[in-house]
Amino acid sequence: MLEVVYGQTRKHVIASRVVDVLNQAGVAGTLYIAYPVLATADDRIDVDALLVGPEHGLIAFMFADLVPNGGDLEGWREIQLEQDRLYFAIQNNLSRHESLRSGRELAVKVQTVTIFPSEPHTPKEITGAFLSAEAIAGWIGSLPPLRSDLLRPLQSALQRLTNIKPIKKRANVTRAKSRGSILKKIEREIANLDQWQKRAAIESPDGPQRIRGLAGSGKTVVLALKAAYLHTQHPDWRIAVTFHSRALYQQITDFIRRFSFEHLNDEPNWENLRVLHAWGGTDRSGVYTEIAAACEAEPRDFLYAKTRFGRSDAFAGACSELLALTSGRQITPLYDAVLIDEAQDLPPSFFQLVYRFTKHPKRIVWAYDELQKLSEAAMPSMGELFGSDEKGEPYFQLANPIGQPRQDIVLPVCYRNTPWALTLAHALGFGIYRNGGLVQHFDEPSLWTEVGYRLVQGQLSPGEKVQLERDPSSYPSYFKDLIHPDDAVISMTFKNQEEQANWVAESIEKNLGEDELEIDDILIVLPDAYLARKQAGVLIEALLKRGINSHLAGVTTSRDQIFSKTSVAIANIHRSKGNEAPMVYVVNSNHCFSGYELSTLRNIIFTGITRSRAWIRVCGYGPEMEQLEAEIGKLRENNFKLVFKLPSAKDLGKLRMIHRERTADEKTRIRKAEQGLKEFLETWQRGDLAIENLPPELRTRLSQLLSSEGKEEAEDEDSE
Repeated sequence: MLEVVYGQTRKHVIASRVVDVLNQAGVAGTLYIAYPVLATADDRIDVDALLVGPEHGLIAFMFADLVPNGGDLEGWREIQLEQDRLYFAIQNNLSRHESLRSGRELAVKVQTVTIFPSEPHTPKEITGAFLSAEAIAGWIGSLPPLRSDLLRPLQSALQRLTNIKPIKKRANVTRAKSRGSILKKIEREIANLDQWQKRAAIESPDGPQRIRGLAGSGKTVVLALKAAYLHTQHPDWRIAVTFHSRALYQQITDFIRRFSFEHLNDEPNWENLRVLHAWGGTDRSGVYTEIAAACEAEPRDFLYAKTRFGRSDAFAGACSELLALTSGRQITPLYDAVLIDEAQDLPPSFFQLVYRFTKHPKRIVWAYDELQKLSEAAMPSMGELFGSDEKGEPYFQLANPIGQPRQDIVLPVCYRNTPWALTLAHALGFGIYRNGGLVQHFDEPSLWTEVGYRLVQGQLSPGEKVQLERDPSSYPSYFKDLIHPDDAVISMTFKNQEEQANWVAESIEKNLGEDELEIDDILIVLPDAYLARKQAGVLIEALLKRGINSHLAGVTTSRDQIFSKTSVAIANIHRSKGNEAPMVYVVNSNHCFSGYELSTLRNIIFTGITRSRAWIRVCGYGPEMEQLEAEIGKLRENNFKLVFKLPSAKDLGKLRMIHRERTADEKTRIRKAEQGLKEFLETWQRGDLAIENLPPELRTRLSQLLSSEGKEEAEDEDSE
């Protein structure tokens, strides 16, 4: 089967003819149309198409607009020279990869061919392959096959993942079964893009593009690849790559730099390819602050926006204010293309600003988690995100026309999390095994299969009892081959924070020694962002006693940096988002067991767990952690399957009401009600107040409330 990846090309007609001929002939492999450019010492080489497959190896195509006259030797020599340049550019590029060399020679035979609109009559003085599109299949059929052991490293070299996600040398690894050795094998396996990631990285339509996938499906890598690809194709374009979490600065900039070196043998032009936080601040520009400056408007900071619009709506309010200010004005667009990561965390008013300040045809690419919050399944609609015209029609409509770059791409495989860690994250996030029942759930039960689960028992309908497990197609096979579930997921309960900190420090000491992990393989996540500084101090002290340095990201280090080569990273939940590590410790997990806004608390522990790339340690202290561990125990008893009853529409409404986020006024009223109830119960227990002495209206309401609660509990028990 032929897989076609459509990059940006002006030679649509001949490219389509080649695709049709190869498909009709049953040629297998991957055909890249408008493959990312190659750099030589003197120039850049454009590759019109590249075909790679086991039956024919590697073929590079050049598409010619006209067939030269048979007697035009100068014209033919120029075409031969262009083909020779292409050959040597590919040869030199691949020769850098040791896995593709055989002694002093390249083990892969590079084939180059120029395709003409009609059959050419090549002069005998000219050497090379020169064919019409119709003749290409027969020529390919005559080529020798590729050695089977060369296909994977060839794909890796062509997809550029070897540099954008470099494999650690891990020179300290000496034991075959240590965690460091396991990581070495995993990192070797993951150095190839899958078919969906390839499409997402290279296919760039003239207009909008949406990229969806769970955390760990490769969205950030794909956006970085796409940014570098667009920059090398259009160095004069002004491209912005933006995101919600400041901690992504380091990661995205590093990815783009490495990939640009593959294309250009040089740094990108950071004046045109800009890595910008969505908001920005006084120390560094962001998309919002750049737009405000262009409009000669005063950019709003967080303090102003929080005071005026509230903490949760601060950025949305600031963007809406700027939108209103620029409404009706003559706008000069700032960007040729904008790529947005973590789109689920950014408000529609930001997207509308981006739309307004991006040039036609509005090349806006946004990537988001398929589950932005566990109780939600989708981003706002296209109309809500970017706005609608006078007739109410969204400015954007997404489509995937055949033979063109796709506008809507799903990345279905989760490479970051082991199947056991992700199932644990969903079990705790939803409250699947919680004594009090579910905390939240999707609107549509069918979404379980879309996010990588398969139905073992039952049916995905409201009110039905189901049994779900991770579908083997939703994660790479090396997880089960290399990691045991008992080691992938460990939970611990302690008496207090000090005991917890000592265990974590002792475990990390073992990770760095016996396990042969490196210090930047480890991340400690603090769920409570407000108490992070205080709680980090206990951990920092415990680690220091064992001679291990650590830092609180964004406090004792730059707020744009998470990991260090010399210090263990500790990060609050907000700074952890968008980052990952092989070994993750989520400490003080008891913070997420119960409380008001329980949906938010459970989303926090879901996020913390899904930072792990191989091993997760869920730690906490006190009775609440014991109860959280009981939930984890039930998951283990069910062999990491989710067994529960799907909620009805009525149940969903009740869950959202009970566990929703609260405003400051609501929290104040709840605290007052709690205090009043506490005083009532204490007065009644002392005997100072008898129920019979309450006013009749209060007695009636109290009786009705108790009766209603008892009835609901009985109904729930009957339905089990």
